[in-house]
Amino acid sequence: MYRALRRRVLTPSMSETKVSVRGFHEKTPEATTLLETVGEMFLTGYGYAAESRKPLDVEARLEELPVRFRGFAYEGAAMGFAVRDGLPLGSRRSVAEFLAGRADAHIYMAYVGVGWALARLPRFRWPAVTASVPDDLLRWLVLDGYGFHQAYFHTDKYVHGHYQEPAFPWPADGSQSYILRAIDQGIGRAMWFVGGTDADFVANMIEKFPRSRHVDLYSGAGLAATYAGGAEEDELRVLWERAGEHRAMVAQASAFAATARVRAGLVVPANELATQVFCGMSVAEASEVSIRNQPREPVAGDLPAYEVWRQGIADEFRALGRC
Repeated sequence: MYRALRRRVLTPSMSETKVSVRGFHEKTPEATTLLETVGEMFLTGYGYAAESRKPLDVEARLEELPVRFRGFAYEGAAMGFAVRDGLPLGSRRSVAEFLAGRADAHIYMAYVGVGWALARLPRFRWPAVTASVPDDLLRWLVLDGYGFHQAYFHTDKYVHGHYQEPAFPWPADGSQSYILRAIDQGIGRAMWFVGGTDADFVANMIEKFPRSRHVDLYSGAGLAATYAGGAEEDELRVLWERAGEHRAMVAQASAFAATARVRAGLVVPANELATQVFCGMSVAEASEVSIRNQPREPVAGDLPAYEVWRQGIADEFRALGRC
């Protein structure tokens, strides 16, 4: 009874995933259904985490969910465990224990889910959560997740108002100049949802931002278009054309999404379509580009290893003539 009550108290209402409630652009009934299903699966995973006795107890239930949406459920579960870690008397070990199991295959989505939790917890509780995401390379995905949350739930402020955080305390030992860029990548991902998977609509929103922010916003949109889907080939080509000088980073983001899908064993036809348009290759091949460029040693200079990784992927696509 206690766990069921905890789920009811902690889990947001499913109505929060409705496109009409969020005020997002509605392209077609099919696209709307897709985006709402993504939200429902996310909250399903979150609910499993909220009511579970132990983190690994949720694995069997998550594995029963549809392949296309299972990654979103793992993302939601990671958020749920991060929230539990951040609450007073939280274990501070829930996320780490979750990632020690099958969630390791979903580590990209899990780190993003932790970013959602930061947006829901007071900042003085963040250290209790971030201790579970020690990976220096992937921890920037936490900020990506934070940006997605803010754009998804505070759309007028972060998307239409082009708001940027005046100061951000984490990661304190990282590149402070890169923090806002990582958050923008998450905002760009959310804009694929805000725009209802309508490529022209999304590009129009991006173009209203200062030019310095376009590269990360287009990258985020490209990642969401690949991982979540929702657009036909001609629509994806519209996003590709509108990205212009930023196409290499759209290809890079698409390869990131491919890597997340391949690692988790969740590749579906929509992913293959997107990587063919953005990368000129299959999901498996795009994933190999990403993995091949992953830094193996400490990176010198002002840029974090995560951005060096992104640039290496983009450079390979440039060399292949994709951009």
